[in-house]
Amino acid sequence: MAIETLVGEAVKLGIDSLALTDINNSTGMVDFVRICNESSIHPIGGVEFRNGDKYLYTGIARNNDGFRELNEFLSYHNETALPFPATAPATRQVWYIYHLNNYPKRKLRDYELIGVKPGELNRIGNFPHQDRFVIFHSVSMLNKSDFALHRHLRAIDHNIVLGKLQSSMLTEEHDILLSPDLLLCAYSDFPNIVRNTEQLISDCQISFDYQSIKNKRTYTGARADDRIFLKKLALEGMLYRYGKQNREAQRRIEHELTVIDQLGFSSYFLITWDVIRYSMSRSFYHVGRGSGANSIVAYCLRITDVDPIDLDLYFERFINPKRTSPPDFDIDFSWKERDDVLDYIFKRYGRRHTALIGTMSTFRDRSIFRELGKVYGLPKEEIDALVANSGDQMNENHITSRIYQIGNQIVDFPNLRSIHAGGVIISEDPITCYTALDLPPKGLPTTQWDMYVAESIGYEKLDILSQRGIGHIKETVEIVFANRGLDIDVHRVEQFKKDERILNQLRIGETNGCFYIESPAMRGLLKKLSCNSYKSLVAASSIIRPGVAKSGMMREYINRFHHPDSFEYLHPIMEELLGETFGVMVYQEDVIKICHHFAGLDLSDADVLRRAMSGKYRSRKEFDRIAAKFFSNCREKAHPDSLTNEVWRQISSFAGYAFSKAHSASFAVESFQSLFLKTYYPQEFMVAVINNFGGFYRTWVYVNEAKRQGAAIYLPCVNQSDYKTNIYGTDLFLGLIHIQNLESGIAKQIVTERTENGAYSDLANFVARVPVGHEQLLTLIRVNAFRFTEKTKKELLWDAHWKLGQVKKREISRSVFPEEKKEFVLPALEQFPIEDAYDEIELLGFPVSMSSFDMLETDFRGEIGASEMLQYTGKRKRMLGKLVTVKNVRTVKKEWMHFGTFIDNEGEFFDVVNFPNSLKKYKYQGSGVYLLLGEITEEMGFPGMTVEKMVKMPTKPDPRY
Repeated sequence: MAIETLVGEAVKLGIDSLALTDINNSTGMVDFVRICNESSIHPIGGVEFRNGDKYLYTGIARNNDGFRELNEFLSYHNETALPFPATAPATRQVWYIYHLNNYPKRKLRDYELIGVKPGELNRIGNFPHQDRFVIFHSVSMLNKSDFALHRHLRAIDHNIVLGKLQSSMLTEEHDILLSPDLLLCAYSDFPNIVRNTEQLISDCQISFDYQSIKNKRTYTGARADDRIFLKKLALEGMLYRYGKQNREAQRRIEHELTVIDQLGFSSYFLITWDVIRYSMSRSFYHVGRGSGANSIVAYCLRITDVDPIDLDLYFERFINPKRTSPPDFDIDFSWKERDDVLDYIFKRYGRRHTALIGTMSTFRDRSIFRELGKVYGLPKEEIDALVANSGDQMNENHITSRIYQIGNQIVDFPNLRSIHAGGVIISEDPITCYTALDLPPKGLPTTQWDMYVAESIGYEKLDILSQRGIGHIKETVEIVFANRGLDIDVHRVEQFKKDERILNQLRIGETNGCFYIESPAMRGLLKKLSCNSYKSLVAASSIIRPGVAKSGMMREYINRFHHPDSFEYLHPIMEELLGETFGVMVYQEDVIKICHHFAGLDLSDADVLRRAMSGKYRSRKEFDRIAAKFFSNCREKAHPDSLTNEVWRQISSFAGYAFSKAHSASFAVESFQSLFLKTYYPQEFMVAVINNFGGFYRTWVYVNEAKRQGAAIYLPCVNQSDYKTNIYGTDLFLGLIHIQNLESGIAKQIVTERTENGAYSDLANFVARVPVGHEQLLTLIRVNAFRFTEKTKKELLWDAHWKLGQVKKREISRSVFPEEKKEFVLPALEQFPIEDAYDEIELLGFPVSMSSFDMLETDFRGEIGASEMLQYTGKRKRMLGKLVTVKNVRTVKKEWMHFGTFIDNEGEFFDVVNFPNSLKKYKYQGSGVYLLLGEITEEMGFPGMTVEKMVKMPTKPDPRY
């Protein structure tokens, strides 16, 4: 049962006291207490402790200190993975209740009780400890009809089929919610048990303050000192960002500092600044984004790199006195450095007061079918078919019907506790005052409840996130220094925004590898907009979002961009406020501006309205009040009703999917850093992108891009390659990490041994120095990593078998006087280039020594290439392309259409669209080279092809097979 359901049913049954004792967790307690208080039910906090299925005891908190004791006891065992002791721990503020059949056979301590179930009353006549008996009635289900659902969930938990469930794994069928009268009737002959229970209930009180901020209250130790210190830092930062004579900056800073202090957020800003200060002292790169980028104080503290004055950002989007939810900063670090930052935060502020925020994964879609399929013992093939085609009539039978029935019941049920992507809380009180802590594989304490509960009780989280984009920016700087001896500064973003070479790269969509702007859709948008400025990139980063594009606003924006005289503004205020975006609301901040300037709402009310329209509000009454104020203000301003209604329609339909301008601006800063590096150091940049993985495309696409940018691509080599890809001048050597089935330990040892003792002279020398196994050596030979020996791969394979023979393990030793080896002469062994290509595909995932096009049976390369498409607009042409990626989209008629991206023989990208009629006859058949026939199209200067027919081209066979 959901907590709301449990409490709601308790109200109906006239229950006035209720204890929540979930098994080995306290996840629901904060919500439980709040909902009970709203329903006039006396809440009692507790935890039921079990080792596996075995019941031990139930802890009932006498008060909040007792709840903390329970959480600390539970957290200790979660952290150490030790089983719970058979008897309850010593305590002052917790009652522990045993079952009648497992209480300690000794004198009970003052805090120990024995629970007696209704069905056990006929057994207690001769039992000792009668003065310690209390009513004990578990509630696992709403009614008996839920028992079947309970059985399925228990089978899922144990990962067994239903038939193997044992009674010890289950609750009892009668563990349902009963009315007090019915329950007390069973104990009518045992007034002492009733009395003990009533005394227990009256002794237990738990409550939470849902209004105050729970984060660490001060940074310096005193709130007044925090205010003074924050002001000092902000004003110093203002000199760094704006110079001495910027009155607007000073005005904004003073206003923000006042609001920050009033709401008690000074320490939150200072702690975030402290984290940034630490990361900068370690030369870590970061990007501050999210609504926090609306703050000029954050900009001056170097938490963010987005100028709120330049972009006309509203601080009220981040913090305002009427915003019911706390603000949060989103700070991105490199994926390689994030753990170091987290380690600092936990050590600086203490593990008792610091935790990652948990999250709850629920049963949805595929997970339901997979879990229930296993419960019914279906073979993996049938489960896969059920997941892939759940509505297919071929999958309908009595078992799948039952799966659908149970599946519908468990949709959105909690499944697993996990970790939020980056949320961290730093608490004034020990976090165990509010929750027990898990210790997931990440190795850091994690709250058992999620960000929504954290927000409801007054925590502002700090999001410490990781991304690959920052990693490749920093690594490019390091590679450029190693390869060219240049020390470059990637933080000169203001200069990058004015650099014509960079702006031209943006305008033509030359952005492969660049953070956030490399996808086919984004490259197409950049070309259609002729995007040539920072602000136009900020807009593009927002309108590419799925909701904006789906609503038609993206197409309208592009049309108005190219035809600024083809439309009329609804009102002069719209022109004034939305002139930059041609009257189209692009950002969340646009909603605030329109509500403020057009309807006269104050900025705080405008932001409340924006959040409410996107579904983020707790008070419908507050929303209705502000909505009424919107319309009454418009009447006072003499706006016609028709105009007011249209503006309201636009903002209400837009607010739900809008993107924060500050967020887009933060992304655009990082995009410009990537663009700078790709423009001036393209080869080193692509090496860094390859090494950081995790981009939009697969590795072979980035290798192709490096080649486009002038790099010579070389296969891995034991004498030239490092563990990751490197570059010497313009020679790019793929890293050993890319060789599939090569153990990482061996790959790293190859590099370490070479660095310490020099290059390998031949295969025998390599075998003598590196403890490589037979299969690992053959893998290296097949990928041609010993080509410096000038022997063919077949000769080397022969040598390898000869050298290693059948020896499984060898000790590496170095002779003081190396023996001369007798050389044998082999007959010529024929080697075909196509064999190498197939080896490379198997071991690297893509060919290097020849292109995928050279592997085709045909010499035909298409009638035109990607660079010629605009010359043939409206013409039917045949093109040859290697498939890069496909995006699947459902039409209004629920039919599939695809957007495909290909690379031609010259390595240039081109895009196609496959409409449903064509797609039904000519389907994609996996990776490979395709021949495509279709009409060449053009939209706002961006070419494409509407595919009529296509076929995957056959390749030359491997002559070895």
